[in-house]
Amino acid sequence: MAPLSWRHHTLLQALLSRGPLPECDFHALFSAISGGKNPATHRQLFNDTLLKINKELSYLQFELRACINQYDGTVYYGVVNNIADEESKLGSKYSVPQIAFYKGLLEAIVHEAGNDGSITNIEALNTRIENQVVIADGSQDSQSRLPTSITNFSLSQKEKTLNELIQDRWLSYTSTGKIGLGIRSFLDLRSWFRSNDIPSCEVCNEAGIKALSCSNEGCNVRIHEYCLKKKFSQRKASRACRGCGTEWPRLEGEVDGVEDVNEPGEDQAPSANLPPRTRRRGVKSEPVEENERTDPSATMPRRSLRSNKAEAVKVAQEAPPTGPSQSTRSSKRRKN
Repeated sequence: MAPLSWRHHTLLQALLSRGPLPECDFHALFSAISGGKNPATHRQLFNDTLLKINKELSYLQFELRACINQYDGTVYYGVVNNIADEESKLGSKYSVPQIAFYKGLLEAIVHEAGNDGSITNIEALNTRIENQVVIADGSQDSQSRLPTSITNFSLSQKEKTLNELIQDRWLSYTSTGKIGLGIRSFLDLRSWFRSNDIPSCEVCNEAGIKALSCSNEGCNVRIHEYCLKKKFSQRKASRACRGCGTEWPRLEGEVDGVEDVNEPGEDQAPSANLPPRTRRRGVKSEPVEENERTDPSATMPRRSLRSNKAEAVKVAQEAPPTGPSQSTRSSKRRKN
């Protein structure tokens, strides 16, 4: 296999130095290094580039991956570690009690916060870390055997660690001011979510950390809000829950049947690599716009042309002459 080119290295270096990038920034970077080729219109080239990078990274158990921030629906790209445990994700920057604190916050957010996927700042600082420590013999430490770094982990140390985790994007502040998972957690912990039986979204099959639940209390189906909007934007999409048949409630701002008929089918999961709907509409309208430029009358009904012509003739007949009036010409003759 040919070695990675400078273009591949540039993409990797940008992600490693800046961290996960929003899709728009990553696409702009790809366009800049590929001579202005937009990933939306050069999809095969874009996919081939990522595939080549991932084949090289697989030897190191790393991967260039895309995921969606479940709190705002933004797609991100980043380089992730494919080893599943949280300790390897956080690396050597964090101490043992800090890693234990993160694990406690992670469990509180995905298990105890419900479908909201967030906890308050007070709840975060009150998270206990004693039961997150496992000693060499494989058993959890009792209170008497805990190391002093764990037992003496103070409130101020928790607050400092919380700020660092947010700054490093392992955690984040949500739009409501609560503590939620950061984009690096969504990118790196995909396998951890699955191994810990976190309910998946019915549409995209990703962990439903921030998701909506079926209104039937006995049904555990979850769907991300952005997946739900995309699913119901299709003209013939059924609103019945696949788990129990209960109808999903209408979302705020949802409009019936205005989306493009070329949207993915009801059973197709949304892809982070699909171009925006507005971009597809622009592509569809190009032939029409071209016809209008070459022959404006081509898009105008024949009856409309005849009626417009007749109306123009009528107006011209009723309008006064454009030259001097009769009285003006008479007065000129008298003066002469």
